[in-house]
Amino acid sequence: MARAHRPDVAVLDLQMPGADGVRVATALRDELPDCRTMIVTGHGRPGHLKRALSAGVRGFVPKTVSAQRLAGIIRTVHAENRYVDPELAADAIATGDSPLTAREAEVLEFSADGAPVAEIARHASLSPGTVRNHLSSAAAKLGAENRHTAVRLAQAKGWV
Repeated sequence: MARAHRPDVAVLDLQMPGADGVRVATALRDELPDCRTMIVTGHGRPGHLKRALSAGVRGFVPKTVSAQRLAGIIRTVHAENRYVDPELAADAIATGDSPLTAREAEVLEFSADGAPVAEIARHASLSPGTVRNHLSSAAAKLGAENRHTAVRLAQAKGWV
């Protein structure tokens, strides 16, 4: 729809049906550089905010924001300013950065639905042994006894 309508501001849900709002924001940034993006979310975990900002998102707000306040934030983003909900920002600062490398986070994300190592390897374009190494390293960094617990811990922090 953004390609067809060329919006000034795209308001995205972090967890859209069949898509990740941060990935959509990245695609919009690359394909429609004049379109500013913001995310409205019911899952405002600190890692999500950091990923969104890295993707060029200009606004990040909880779904509980009033319609009147949301309209004002859209205008703020349209004016090329940034708005991040203060509570979400404070939580992100308090949580700190993810200890995971980008590849470890990616592999953990692929394993979130219980996919076998061979399938994760195909999706990540890695060998099964490399996938096992990344999963083991991620679990160790998160103090998890296995990859399933590591995924849950990383998801709770918003790192995947």
